[in-house]
Amino acid sequence: MDIEQGNNEKIALSDKGSWFSQCFAKIKSTTIRFLERIKKIAMDDPRRIAHAMKVGLALTLISTLYYVRPLYDGFGESSMWAVLTVVVVMEYTAGGTLCKGLNRVFATVIAGSLGVGAHHIAALCGEKGEAILLALFVFLLAASATFSRFIPEVKAKYDYGVTIFILTFSLVAVSSYRVDELIQMAHQRISTIAIGVATCLCVSLIVFPIWAGEDLHKMVASNLDKLANFLEGIETECFGEKSNFESLEGKPFLQVHKSVLNSKAMEDTLCNFAKWEPCHGDFSFRHPWKQYQKIGGLIRQCAASMDALSSYLTTFSKTKPIFKADAELLLEIETACREMSSESAKALRELSSAIRSMTVPSLAKCHLSAATSAAENLRTVLSNDITVWETIHVAMISSLLAELVNCTKEIAGSVDELAELALFKSTDPVNSAVVKPVSEEEMPQQVTIDISG
Repeated sequence: MDIEQGNNEKIALSDKGSWFSQCFAKIKSTTIRFLERIKKIAMDDPRRIAHAMKVGLALTLISTLYYVRPLYDGFGESSMWAVLTVVVVMEYTAGGTLCKGLNRVFATVIAGSLGVGAHHIAALCGEKGEAILLALFVFLLAASATFSRFIPEVKAKYDYGVTIFILTFSLVAVSSYRVDELIQMAHQRISTIAIGVATCLCVSLIVFPIWAGEDLHKMVASNLDKLANFLEGIETECFGEKSNFESLEGKPFLQVHKSVLNSKAMEDTLCNFAKWEPCHGDFSFRHPWKQYQKIGGLIRQCAASMDALSSYLTTFSKTKPIFKADAELLLEIETACREMSSESAKALRELSSAIRSMTVPSLAKCHLSAATSAAENLRTVLSNDITVWETIHVAMISSLLAELVNCTKEIAGSVDELAELALFKSTDPVNSAVVKPVSEEEMPQQVTIDISG
């Protein structure tokens, strides 16, 4: 019995040890996955680490209002408003910090002034009338300010400021009924909030600034590259020498445009923040940021057409249709489609490169001209040849590609407008060249050839 009991205890201890080891292994694997995820987030955009450091620096600097006795004696408990301001105002981009910081300062000053004025007016009505009039003021201004947030222009640029206005006015107006030193309290809070905003702006604009305008600029160019990747994939996988419609499902190029379709919210946010930013790099204070939104809208329209073509190609690869049309007709259609895909992709690449380098996209017109010519030739074939109805699948793909050519032309037109508004650098060819003579005996002097036409 003793031996059997001892064996049972050993088994129980073994089970407990196994359970602990499994728990330890699970915790270890979870921790490793979490650290790997953190590493990936940091590696995807190292500026995130810089932003985290900047927030810590701003909070450390502003905390001196609370730690240093002379400063604390000057601002008192209102010093905490400076800390709260840094927490809520500090944004990832400089434009975001400027937007929220200036909104907070002006909203606080205006609302505080109105709150003090409301207190003095209400005080004229006596003790009983004061509370009623203050409540009426809070109702009217809060209702009016809240309604203004439904105005699109106010919602886009001043929504945070309106929120702070409602909060500040309500706090000042309501507290004025019980607080005697209202002017001093308002002055302290406005001062500490201004100091908090100033600290955020200094850190955000001086220490490794992250510009929303630059991010928007790169985002639009990157989206153009994604559209070009899609068309290059169409050219290679659908109309290339080794094309195979039956194996299209799951191809990466059919999904590359998906992220473009969901880019509107980010573009609008970056554009709004970019308008608040000062001059930086190649971007002036009055840079036409709104034109980027127009280009982005056209890019998403093009991506929507690509999504339709992608869905049709996926369905097309599953149906495996049998073509009865003559090989010459199919070859003519495929050649036109290949040219449309190739030239449109080159045009989009040129537009992306022009935006990145801020130069006039002169070469894009040549590629668009070739793509348009191919689309017109294809349209003639599709309208004149009766046998095309036997190749309805290829005809549908061709029509969708022709629509992408039109979308590319519209994008190119908007990029040309951006180049004109933003004063992009011209890339005109050199009008003269110096040619070294082949034989010094025959041509001892260098010759300058003028090709200005």
